[in-house]
Amino acid sequence: MHSDIVISQADGRPMYLQIMEQIKQRVAVGDWPPGSEIPSIRQLAVSLKVSVITIKRAYLELEHEGVILTQQGKGSIVAPQADLGPRLFGQQFAEHVEQAARLGALLGLTTEEIAERMHQARARLAAARNQETGETDRRAELEESGLEEIKERV
Repeated sequence: MHSDIVISQADGRPMYLQIMEQIKQRVAVGDWPPGSEIPSIRQLAVSLKVSVITIKRAYLELEHEGVILTQQGKGSIVAPQADLGPRLFGQQFAEHVEQAARLGALLGLTTEEIAERMHQARARLAAARNQETGETDRRAELEESGLEEIKERV
């Protein structure tokens, strides 16, 4: 399996975190479905030109998070959990909402202003998607209703 994982030297995060994030993303979007084999620790280390220890740490953390399962002598697979994608997206969403709230606070924005900017961003995305796909306004209304959750978190 070709990994297509990229390590950025410009990214301030440790390499193992970059690897973890990209593996989670592949699992969440279904590129690596539940039960599928993932590259071995050694294969990925050679492919990325990093230490086996770095990959081992990323895999250990992913195993603790329930993203992958590792069996001695057999390698690692994506955990066979049906809700893995939504759970990972939910975690990412929560992290991004918290980051947006922190940035808003640094800019001196009120809770209402932060929520309004989120609302505007979501409306722009929905409008762009509708233009691309020719979908009806009903979908935009349904997506719009999801903004209430954002307002509650902020």
